[in-house]
Amino acid sequence: MPGPGILVAGIGNIFLGDDGFGPEVIKRLLAEGEPPPGVRIVDYGIKGVFLSYDMYGSDRLILVDALPGKGRPGEVVVLEIGPEDIEPVPFDAHAMSPGAILATLQRIGEPLPPTYLVGCRIDTTFEDIGLTPRVEAAVPVAMEAIRTLIDRCLAERSVGRS
Repeated sequence: MPGPGILVAGIGNIFLGDDGFGPEVIKRLLAEGEPPPGVRIVDYGIKGVFLSYDMYGSDRLILVDALPGKGRPGEVVVLEIGPEDIEPVPFDAHAMSPGAILATLQRIGEPLPPTYLVGCRIDTTFEDIGLTPRVEAAVPVAMEAIRTLIDRCLAERSVGRS
């Protein structure tokens, strides 16, 4: 089981159009080379149950996911998530959404680490491989937001050690 550190987790289904945003961002971040020490960057795709195990013990969590609903498609949003933002949902290993994963962590008594969501407002989740042009254009914006969060988290951790 991975230990403390910063976990950057891509979530989404590449077979459902823009829902593949998280995996695409992670793929491109990994193509840039090794992350800084203490940072793990992982594409979980639709394997939320694995994320729930891997995040156990992480001291920072950055989720990367598509955001359905209101908003301009292609808009990148960075949210800080706290325990009060998580609604209880029943455990279902076959439908482990980010909310279900975080709720499960709370249910087993594990404290929620500082958690962020880097999300992109989507155009579609129709069965199709590949991102729509507006969501594709948002990938570099999300990558920069993640780099900024990683730098901030690493700085916070080093201050906490002194």
